[in-house]
Amino acid sequence: MRPDDPFDDAVTARAVIAADGTLTQWSEGARLLLGHRPEEVVGRHAAELLADSAGPLPLPEDRWSGTLVLRHRDGGTVSVWVLAHHRQPSGDGPGEWLAVTPLEATDYDLPDDPLVRKAVFQSPCATMVFDQALRLRGVNDAMARLLGLPADHLRGLRPTDIGGRPQHSELERQLRHVLRTGRPHDMQTHMKARAESHAHAWLARLAPLTDRSGRVRGVCVTAHDFTEQFRARERLQLVNEASSRIGTTLDVTRTAQELADVCVPALADFVSVELLEPEEGGDETSGRLSPPVSLRRVAQQALGHDAPRDSAPVGELVVYPENSPQADSLAAGHSIVASVPSGDLDSWLSEDETQARRIEKSGVHTILSVPLQARGATLGVAAFARSSQPEAFTHDDVLLAEEVTARAAVCIDNARRYSRERETTLTLQRSLLPRSLPRTAALEAATRYLPAARSGVGGDWFDVIPLSGMRVAMVVGDVVGHGIQASATMGRLRTAVRTLADIDLAPDELLTHLDDLVLHLSEEAAGDSGPGEVGATCLYAVYDPVSRRCTLSRAGHPPPVVIPPHGSALHLELPSGPPLGLGGLPFESAEFELADDSVLAFYTDGLVTSRERDAGQGEALLLEALSGASGPLDETCDRVLNSVLVPGGATDDVALLLARLRGLPSSQVATWDIPADPALVAPIRKQVLDQLAAWELTDASFTAELVVSELVTNAIRYGAPPIRLRLIHDATTLICEVSDTSHTAPHLRRAKTWDEGGRGLLLVAQLTQRWGTRHTTEGKTIWAELVLADME
Repeated sequence: MRPDDPFDDAVTARAVIAADGTLTQWSEGARLLLGHRPEEVVGRHAAELLADSAGPLPLPEDRWSGTLVLRHRDGGTVSVWVLAHHRQPSGDGPGEWLAVTPLEATDYDLPDDPLVRKAVFQSPCATMVFDQALRLRGVNDAMARLLGLPADHLRGLRPTDIGGRPQHSELERQLRHVLRTGRPHDMQTHMKARAESHAHAWLARLAPLTDRSGRVRGVCVTAHDFTEQFRARERLQLVNEASSRIGTTLDVTRTAQELADVCVPALADFVSVELLEPEEGGDETSGRLSPPVSLRRVAQQALGHDAPRDSAPVGELVVYPENSPQADSLAAGHSIVASVPSGDLDSWLSEDETQARRIEKSGVHTILSVPLQARGATLGVAAFARSSQPEAFTHDDVLLAEEVTARAAVCIDNARRYSRERETTLTLQRSLLPRSLPRTAALEAATRYLPAARSGVGGDWFDVIPLSGMRVAMVVGDVVGHGIQASATMGRLRTAVRTLADIDLAPDELLTHLDDLVLHLSEEAAGDSGPGEVGATCLYAVYDPVSRRCTLSRAGHPPPVVIPPHGSALHLELPSGPPLGLGGLPFESAEFELADDSVLAFYTDGLVTSRERDAGQGEALLLEALSGASGPLDETCDRVLNSVLVPGGATDDVALLLARLRGLPSSQVATWDIPADPALVAPIRKQVLDQLAAWELTDASFTAELVVSELVTNAIRYGAPPIRLRLIHDATTLICEVSDTSHTAPHLRRAKTWDEGGRGLLLVAQLTQRWGTRHTTEGKTIWAELVLADME
């Protein structure tokens, strides 16, 4: 019993009967009607009050109305009409039955007002009239049909007696408000007639009824059925909600989940979205599919956010046989509504016991299967199921499901196409970036590359390039734009940088040639339509481990950060230089001497800039994360990304390169000044052999002697003094360098049969791993590398 529903009302006799038939409460109205005091009947079986004690006591499952003959205390009988409700228990205790008996009391009629009688009995709308005690005093046939009871049986009931639903409690509250204020009031409510399976939406007008003196004596309730308009508005609201909530990201799983979330509970109690597995090569499935069909469940949603018991989990591959709604809708190419159980599903349920058990336990009675189709391709199927909603899917429900599903299918297709293009671009990007970094004696390096979380893959790149003389080049660049075109441009620029680095250009000269290349790429991209939009930034550095000096130049790129062995991180002050692609502007270089174990950090602007903050804040976080970078470089890279990047991922590509510099000890370098006299080549060879013996590299003596002899002889004959010979070695490589002040570079050529010369450089090329020439401001250096492992 509700505490706000007392039993001391003398107008209506009420009693509460427990599930076992025992009387538990007895109202004052019941005492007046039958003469029994509460203490005389409470605790007795209710059947004892029947005039015919042998007759059964009606115990309804939901609601029951009818006429009973009850025994009066004085021995007589009373014929009454009874309306009984089954009250659900609030806890785990027994259920209760509430018996309500209206009295034939004419003392509570409203005044004999013709307007009232006309409103009640002649109005085409469903109409009822309540008195000041909120007793129903008049009802027309339309309202009686709506409430599902005869008009005579409704007389004397209160709003909560009619059905006990929350909307009737709200009606009683609004009736009291009209009686108190005397002002009319409009309200919306849902009521379901007993003969119908679904509720109607009603717009009720509550108007006060006054007597001749103007005193409010009752309320007239007139209900207008606007179910169709209400349902149309609900459908339009669902379509609008689907437009705003579905497709917020370019993620297939997220989009499918948004479809399921929007449709529960507005359209169904349970929604699952299953997609076809991509065919080999990524081609979309077109046309109709023949069962059995294998689908991957990617999303589901249920009423109350709990999936039905034993439902297929997200990510599971589900196989639908012939006659299943999902397979039949994909085969037919249109929506299918199937009832459970039905002849259409019997064979399917008998073939798949797991699915049958899932459907049985979830209480599903109707399934609507809608194929997901977009741009002529079939993507999968969306299944809508109803269990707690008693109504089956109507034609309007099918149209609504198809409208929402069609919108979702386009979004899913867009997400798939984006994912496929993104994966293609990522594959291209990774193939163009270095798969591994070269191991050199000059430095230890670690890198990270992260594609943009939302804007797609861009053209960021990094590289570490070994140069002659144990030197190493480091480069980081960023191509303007995103997508495959940006990645392709990045690949071309990275190849160009490697080519230009191979000829040992100074950093500022290399950027000048790279600027010319970007201008040519812009012209190619534009064609006859005008200037192109190809642009890039770049930072190029060369570190010499012998001199421990690093030369850097940048083209519109963020400056690098240096972390001394025992100090805080700080930016290296470099001339900024214009971005690549502007043309006509010079680039400048800067040279720094860096201590051993110093760390250089190169990065692209995607690391420090975002929509949430400016570059200055990002730079400060970067310096803080890099300070004290004495541990492993891989750990430092991870710490930088975790500390600097905003939550949710970077809005632009991020490339990060960290390099810990290692200077070459002076004991691994030997230098001689060579007189310009061919007769002195033999003593030089002897000094070289002695040095190799001191380095314990006697296995390389024969080859090194031949190479040194050829390079020194060529420098004496064709170069210009002063001439210098330098030997450099580490654990794996021996380098021979001969420098002079002439700018004329030797060329490798094939000597003819009777030529007396021209075979020296050919011999050097055959005996060494690599050889080449690099130009300096003072002249040139010819170098050759010998791999010590090959000499053993």
